[in-house]
Amino acid sequence: QVQLVESGGGLVQAGGSLRLSCAASGRTWDRSVRGWFRQAPGKEREFVAAITYTGGSIDYADAVKGRFTISRDNAKNTVYLQMNSLKPEDTAVYYCAAATRWGRSDYDCWGQGTQVTVSS
Repeated sequence: QVQLVESGGGLVQAGGSLRLSCAASGRTWDRSVRGWFRQAPGKEREFVAAITYTGGSIDYADAVKGRFTISRDNAKNTVYLQMNSLKPEDTAVYYCAAATRWGRSDYDCWGQGTQVTVSS
């Protein structure tokens, strides 16, 4: 199993920035694909971004493309989500996830989530 712990959430004004971190431990080699998802109140969880182990493949949801950047430091077993030009509609609990296969839906290890609130 892979254990994932998110950090970096908080309250920010619209137009501001935050950087989320996701530290992994355990059998990290089993699930090398990392993704970020979010869930707003009353809505289903949605895909935000994903990255392969080497960073050779990266995917973003249309809603965040051009504003968010996913990256990773494999020496630290940590994945980051840099969020710029934040909007009130970005308010959600953000979850880090791990998968064995590339894609938007095969994630089976999840962190506990970190709250991001964007005020208008």
